[in-house]
Amino acid sequence: MVLSKKRARKVIEEIIALYPDAKPSLDFRNHFELLVAVMLSAQTTDAAVNKATPALFAALPTPEKMAAASESEIASYISRLGLYRNKAKFLKECAQQLLEQHNGVVPQTREELEALSGVGRKTANVVMSVGFGIPAFAVDTHVGRICKHHDIVKKSATPLETEKRVMEVLPPELWLKAHQAMIYFGREVCHPKNPECANYPQLYEFD
Repeated sequence: MVLSKKRARKVIEEIIALYPDAKPSLDFRNHFELLVAVMLSAQTTDAAVNKATPALFAALPTPEKMAAASESEIASYISRLGLYRNKAKFLKECAQQLLEQHNGVVPQTREELEALSGVGRKTANVVMSVGFGIPAFAVDTHVGRICKHHDIVKKSATPLETEKRVMEVLPPELWLKAHQAMIYFGREVCHPKNPECANYPQLYEFD
């Protein structure tokens, strides 16, 4: 049974309380690097992305450099990441779009971000919230798993349904904090197998 809004909010707030200082685990120095890092993180750990991006960003630090590089050159820097050939293709196309349509600047709106090659809703939400401080809630595998395991959403909920439910439950100022905290909670506690959530009784204590 899906929890009421009040109870669902309490669960998420307790997770935020466990990781009050959670910050993005991807390394980046500007909006372009953030966009690239999030695109690379699909089906790959943030730790693996952080190992690949220093050399990538040193060689191709701007949309101009990325667009001018060949797909094979881009791929050579990310070859240890999953789906690296597709990602290299998307990065080059995305960089070209940034130059042709946005004067080399990463856009801030969901519509413009999702129009970029290789950018889906989750990536757009991360760039908007982390990069620009625009309230948005990104649903990755950790967030989706936690929300289902703790009955915040139904077991069959889609990422979009999960996103909308959390946005209904929480005020906008907590969306980013919830996303960041859930990532750490998913890595350290609410594992895909043998979750250890029972060690945190406050997640199950409701008024």
